[in-house]
Amino acid sequence: MLRMAESLRRVLNLGSSAESEEENTAEAGPPLLLLGGPGSGKTALLFAAALEAAGEGRGPVLFLTRRPLQSLPRGRGAALDPLRLQKIRFQYPPSTHELLQLLCSAHEARGPAPSLLLLDGLEEYLVEDWGPQEAAYLAALLLDTAAHFSHQIGPGQGCGLIVALQIQEEGDSGDALQLSLLQRYFPAQCWLQVDTPGPGQRCLRACLDPGGLGPRAEWWVAFRPDGEMTITPRPAQAGNPSSDKGSSSEGQP
Repeated sequence: MLRMAESLRRVLNLGSSAESEEENTAEAGPPLLLLGGPGSGKTALLFAAALEAAGEGRGPVLFLTRRPLQSLPRGRGAALDPLRLQKIRFQYPPSTHELLQLLCSAHEARGPAPSLLLLDGLEEYLVEDWGPQEAAYLAALLLDTAAHFSHQIGPGQGCGLIVALQIQEEGDSGDALQLSLLQRYFPAQCWLQVDTPGPGQRCLRACLDPGGLGPRAEWWVAFRPDGEMTITPRPAQAGNPSSDKGSSSEGQP
């Protein structure tokens, strides 16, 4: 299995565009929890991951979200190729009950199994007076669904899983307990934090903690005025993430 940093680089095209055949047929990395505050670019990164996975010549991508995307992020070249967009299956379960029904019936779905399962806005499905037990059940069901798709695809590839969760800078004790519980199911996490923007663009910092499966890695994620997103590695000597404002002992940048 690829290390999580390599898997994320492959999915989001963070590295070179020239990928070996061995990388293209590599097994999916471990489930990833994408964390960030409001407006931190979680949806844009999920959509970028969907586009890259759709262009790998594998199965379709299943994108779950409570409401349709208001606009599509801009990209270059083949990024927004209509053939790629056709491989992304958007589904909009309006409530937690419908989301659970969709996941429980995944084994009945016809057609090729998804090579990537994405869920945007997990927090919107956890606000219906759900306690830790129900949150754990939903997390386990997401993992089971991805495992089922992996079994359908067969050995050597598998289905990746990325779940986005909005967090508050000063959450209450209930939010902290819920996050701590989810981290047990998603040991690999990517934290997004709004950074000082450059002239004419919005800049984010992405910090990937692969949960012991590889070294910690960081990138700058910039959005130009026309909406195009660029991702570049953040030098290690740029500073110690643990010393930044808003950091925590739980791996937050």
